[in-house]
Amino acid sequence: MQDTPEQEPLSLTEHVADKLREMVIRGQLAPGQHIVERKLCAELSVSRTPMREALKLLRQDGLVEIFRNRGARVAPYTAEDAIDLFEVISGMESIAASRAAERITDTELDALQEQHARIVHFHKTGNLDDYFPANSAVHAAILRIAANPVLANAHRRLMLLAQRGRYMAIMNPERWNQAVSEHGALMASLEARDPDAAREIWSGHLMNTGISVAAALRADSEQSDQQAEF
Repeated sequence: MQDTPEQEPLSLTEHVADKLREMVIRGQLAPGQHIVERKLCAELSVSRTPMREALKLLRQDGLVEIFRNRGARVAPYTAEDAIDLFEVISGMESIAASRAAERITDTELDALQEQHARIVHFHKTGNLDDYFPANSAVHAAILRIAANPVLANAHRRLMLLAQRGRYMAIMNPERWNQAVSEHGALMASLEARDPDAAREIWSGHLMNTGISVAAALRADSEQSDQQAEF
């Protein structure tokens, strides 16, 4: 009975942190944007205490910066940051794809094919909200099938930053079309149990995402610079 009051604030803090992460990933809180705690508290119907604790969790994720006596802001995200991040993510996930092609069972392949079919459906219907978690689930499944705990743990630390970039990338219709095609090519390599092809396809997929994110960030930066001139 005495444990309940201590657990509730933690649960609320995690709930607020999840909401804030989603807002950062989806660009509702933009890179470099000052965080107005009072406004977010009203929007999420919470007090300042869980909001501040949630922001500390996002600081640990690398999504938020907190300054003494100056509040918090969304961590900046530059084109150079995106390329650096996706070079690392590409290396990690391409290793996972190669291992997955060697290790995948028929049952795992069937489940992955079902998930891929969901991705194709959401893409055809233009359902970005459902596509994004389905896409993330495929990437997570590849890591899981690869069965390398060292790789999985290292990748997990960068996952939130990668999701932030992936969402920006698929906002571009041309990149979205390309990404779905790359997912299809990966499925073919897994069905063929071809680790070399899987590695090459998934490496290219992640680097193409990084390039698309970098282009979007450069465009946003140029637009901001132009607006500042007026």
